[in-house]
Amino acid sequence: MAQETDIELLPLRMLNEYAYCPRLFHLMQVEGRWEDNAYTLDGKFVHRRVDAFDQVLPHAETAKEKAEAAKGDEPPIIVRSVPLACDELGITGKLDLASCDPEGGEAIPVETKRGKVPQNAEQSYEPERVQLMAQGLLLRRQGYKSQHGYLYFAASRRRVRIDFSPELEARTLELIVLARAALQAQKIPDPLDDSPKCWGCSLNAICLPDETLALRQVPEDPVAPTVRRLYPPREDATPFYVQEQGAKVGKSGEVLVVEKSGEKLGQARLKDVSQLCLMGNVQISTQTIHLLCEAGIPVVYLSTGGWFYGISQGLGLKNAFDRAAQFQVCQDDARCLLLAKELVSSKVNNQRAFLMRNAVPRTAAVEASLEEMAAVQRPIDRCDSASSLLGLEGTAAAAYFRSFAALLKPRDGDIAWDFNDRNRRPPRDPVNALLSFTYALLTKECTTALQAEGLDPWWGFYHRPKHGKPALALDLMEPFRPTIADSAVISAINTGMLGLADFERGAGACVMKPEARKAIIRAYESRLDQLVTLPAFDYRCSWRAAIRLQARLLARYFRGDIPRWECPRIR
Repeated sequence: MAQETDIELLPLRMLNEYAYCPRLFHLMQVEGRWEDNAYTLDGKFVHRRVDAFDQVLPHAETAKEKAEAAKGDEPPIIVRSVPLACDELGITGKLDLASCDPEGGEAIPVETKRGKVPQNAEQSYEPERVQLMAQGLLLRRQGYKSQHGYLYFAASRRRVRIDFSPELEARTLELIVLARAALQAQKIPDPLDDSPKCWGCSLNAICLPDETLALRQVPEDPVAPTVRRLYPPREDATPFYVQEQGAKVGKSGEVLVVEKSGEKLGQARLKDVSQLCLMGNVQISTQTIHLLCEAGIPVVYLSTGGWFYGISQGLGLKNAFDRAAQFQVCQDDARCLLLAKELVSSKVNNQRAFLMRNAVPRTAAVEASLEEMAAVQRPIDRCDSASSLLGLEGTAAAAYFRSFAALLKPRDGDIAWDFNDRNRRPPRDPVNALLSFTYALLTKECTTALQAEGLDPWWGFYHRPKHGKPALALDLMEPFRPTIADSAVISAINTGMLGLADFERGAGACVMKPEARKAIIRAYESRLDQLVTLPAFDYRCSWRAAIRLQARLLARYFRGDIPRWECPRIR
């Protein structure tokens, strides 16, 4: 039996997208991905007039009869935002404008474009011509003659005539068939190779064309491809933390407002917020949750001590293909082991590089830890089981934390900052309290990144699925522990952002005071905002963008779009 589709008729905008780039079409129309950029927002603004209200196209025969009865020079009938469809062609769309000549029975479509007239022989691009030709085909099905149309370029304030030639008509009909078939495809089409189209594409950060082609290249190939960073190095939106106990988060328009006992404590514009993080006894209104769900902004719940409880979010990405592929890979022991080796190798590399950078001067104990970690890293590629890999990871971690105290250089010089070993649940000293807190924040960051990609954070390939544990998020965060969380802790201590007075110590436990939480959140967010060079692609981006990139590439690996997944390694 033929598979049914939710879209029986192909909208003309989709035809334009397919003609522009089949991969863009798949990401948008099959996987439901979308992000605005300056060009798309400008395009919406340019179309504000034609999209203001719908008008209907007059019947061709009726209009002709009225024109003949009038026996005069009737002016053209101008209609805007005209909805049309044709089951035979399998397309539907809304014409920006159509100029109809009742007496001659001709209709001329006019499509508005935001940019300038292209400097090529046709003064237009194929996706635009195809979209206009499809409008002409719809007009013909309504009984009108339609031999040409116009593209109106708003930036140039000029029309370009497009003749509906037999070649353009054949190409349009071919693309309609291909686009309708592509709606049923599960495989992501190949990216464009070094195409100038990618620069203006609003989905370039999701598509990752150059990164995909670079990871498809054989590692031994001496000619390294040039990878363009098509997305901004830093994201404009950042997490908004609310930790004042008893506070309530509401909204005023598209602004989040934090209040307590009738007093306004702070606010943030919705467009500047990537996550709303509520710590402890903080309330949020239902209206605010609705607003955040519509905007795709998750609400993260943590305890006052940083225990990560969970996330509330909207429906998010409605793409089941990524999760199906994730579950399939995570049930393959061989592929899980391959991913885990890359994960552990990069984590040990980053721990060792972090220790080498910051343990100055190096003592004999530090040198011994570095040698032990190097010895551990060498046999990782030869591991034949996850249990042996866990053993190597544990040995490297023990050596790393054995020399962690060499990184601590607090300004007050107090020996109470001394770190003896890694302990938790509960942490028994200030350093461990800070490490546990930042690891919880990093888990939260990785969980939201994975959910944004449509993956299941609870089903991992290295950390085994376990109730209450986001296993895949724990997998993703491993290489970032030393470079982000540990770095934030060392920075907060060594720069005097917090002191020993910011902690409370009791019998077998140590907790942070609110001042300490605020300070370590500042240090952590500052670290996420710092730029790093990704060796795999040789460009710079923030650590926050690097986490999102890794989650996106992991989804592509699960889908088979790239043959390998590489973790970031510092030097």
